[in-house]
Amino acid sequence: MRKISNHGSLRVAKVAYPLGLCVGLFIYVAYIKWHRATTTQAFFSITRAAPGAQWGQQAHSPLGTAADGHEVFYGIMFDAGSTGTRVHIFQFTRPPRETPTLTHETFKALKPGLSAYADDVEKSAQGIQELLDVAKQDIPFDFWKATPLVLKATAGLRLLPGEKAQKLLQKVKEVFKASPFLVGDDCVSIMNGTDEGVSAWITINFLTAKDGKELVSPCLSPSFKGEWEHAEVTYRVSGQKAAASLHELCAARVSEVLQNRVHRTEEVKHVDFYAFSYYYDLAAGVGLIDAEKGGSLVVGDFEIAAKYVCRTLETQPQSGPFACMDLTYVSLLLQEFGFPRSKVLKLTRKIDNVETSWALGAIFHYIDSLNRQKSPAS
Repeated sequence: MRKISNHGSLRVAKVAYPLGLCVGLFIYVAYIKWHRATTTQAFFSITRAAPGAQWGQQAHSPLGTAADGHEVFYGIMFDAGSTGTRVHIFQFTRPPRETPTLTHETFKALKPGLSAYADDVEKSAQGIQELLDVAKQDIPFDFWKATPLVLKATAGLRLLPGEKAQKLLQKVKEVFKASPFLVGDDCVSIMNGTDEGVSAWITINFLTAKDGKELVSPCLSPSFKGEWEHAEVTYRVSGQKAAASLHELCAARVSEVLQNRVHRTEEVKHVDFYAFSYYYDLAAGVGLIDAEKGGSLVVGDFEIAAKYVCRTLETQPQSGPFACMDLTYVSLLLQEFGFPRSKVLKLTRKIDNVETSWALGAIFHYIDSLNRQKSPAS
């Protein structure tokens, strides 16, 4: 991967090793994706389009052909995060009737993130244009009109009031439309957490698929073998040969992924916490709480359960193969956040007979937005 030095007015962000971050997300979504019957459109099925072709149309001739007869094409993805905006310029080659292979990536990141320009939208265009110039330098001229250009915004823009976020996205879209690249109506959008996880899963598959598309994890039983099919590609999933106990191997890998990537705060020691969603389901699944009524536990209970489940999987590899991974990850994640092992968590699906989901918060925020629109400007 080639990094571009920064000659503009914005500082270049440090580039974290991509596989480490993706593996963290992989741990989050692996179990869900294993059982999920439907998936989003595969990254592998990037549509070929000749210069001048419209978005989504199939070209009658390949974009470019390498000396060995392999098709060559490009894609540009902007990742608009909370701390910075990053551009990934990907070059792919695809042998006839085969899955594409990533042959090169150019990466550049600028700070601050788009959300920092919420009150001065016009200033956001400068950084976007600077990153587009990197793409123009990296991609041959003949490929510009056929290279898809996309921006996905994540956490930073999700937290902004809707109107401010949309103004920022509209400004980005204007800059994109003025570029020479292939721009569709949906070229700029806010990515929800689920899509972010699914995309990370596809990234892991794409980057680790080799020698028959095999994915190996130290958090799966050494004797576990399974298959997962996606985009007409079948992946073999298996555990790693054990030089130590399964929990020790898994915990070591998870700790490596989390190291220096989680903000630890002392305040968590002194505040009451409720946990729900997958924390609830995971705890109920291993008997830490009642599946219907919920209950309380201490953070250390997740670690105890992880060790027990991992030990069980060493002799019964097919009994919930991802439970060791999930419990180990949750246990270490909470500890990295600063939760003591003795910290009590209240796990519940309802408070005052109201579901602990995002719905109440979403409608409250919406009503508050309406009220602020009705109020005279201060």
